[in-house]
Amino acid sequence: MSEPTRVIVVGSGFIAGEHLSALEQLPDAEVAGIVDLDPGRAAAAAKSAGGVPWAVDLGTAIADWSADAAIVCTPNHSHPAIGKLLADAGVHALIEKPLAITSADAAELVTLFEDRGLVLSAAHTHRYAPYARAVRQAIVDGAVGRPLQARITLLGGWIWGDWRNWQIDRSRSGGHALHNGVHLLDLVTWWLGDTPTHLHAHGRKRAAADLEVHDYLMITVGYASGASAVCEMSRANQPRGIGYREVFVQGDGGTLRLPWDNEGLLSWGHDGTRSVPAGPSPFLAQARTWLAAVRGDQLEEEPVTGRTGLAAVVLGDAAERSLASGTMISLEGEGAR
Repeated sequence: MSEPTRVIVVGSGFIAGEHLSALEQLPDAEVAGIVDLDPGRAAAAAKSAGGVPWAVDLGTAIADWSADAAIVCTPNHSHPAIGKLLADAGVHALIEKPLAITSADAAELVTLFEDRGLVLSAAHTHRYAPYARAVRQAIVDGAVGRPLQARITLLGGWIWGDWRNWQIDRSRSGGHALHNGVHLLDLVTWWLGDTPTHLHAHGRKRAAADLEVHDYLMITVGYASGASAVCEMSRANQPRGIGYREVFVQGDGGTLRLPWDNEGLLSWGHDGTRSVPAGPSPFLAQARTWLAAVRGDQLEEEPVTGRTGLAAVVLGDAAERSLASGTMISLEGEGAR
């Protein structure tokens, strides 16, 4: 393509702002418009994005705006229907994680896009973060020999505004293992380069006993080679403005540690202590790689494909079933790759 790729952003919440910021920095991308069911939100987001068009109906927007691609930033349960509409219209898609809240729906999306020769990517943005790339590259370079165990801890405070937030409504988010847990499950599987065979999850509802989702998770994954991984995450930490991230990888030839690097720059002010992001934006790297795939350009980064997103949904779905049953879940035959 010689002209900029015209991208529709579907949904206008917080995460849409991150994607819009990334698109604005790419000369080969053009925001065609913003779609949101709420006209007030759509209009406000469109104004903030420089006065681009806005609409409440995606089908009409695709036709009217001659869109090439779309970034989907809507609640998780809506992804299959929106993805099908995009695929039927011949529009490439980057869909926020998880691709869907069931493995069957995620698999159907992947098939739809593959059958039509369209690019589908899942927004596993952590893969593009400097820390995740550094760990992956160190393992590929043989720093630990054959990896035997990985552990990632990602802890933070409450980020959802109130009890109306869809993220804590299980019917819309799928549960926390699917909504945020897929980030960690995807990373450890990518780092180890192995096939998951079984999984066990333990969760707690720390902020409030009547939460529908677990805001603290501990997920253990076993792999075909005998390697294992532990994913620990929380959205119930206090003080909530300070995050904690730690990575540990043990192999038969060495150990890799990345301790407490999540805070970056710290700012103390009248509004309290907060972290200030430092380093390149993973959203920018993600958008650049996705658009290169859409345009058929040479890829500089390993892309996150629809099948990557499907594998993460399989793991997240298994984790939610393990949380419900208290048992180990076998992944044999479930397509987690």
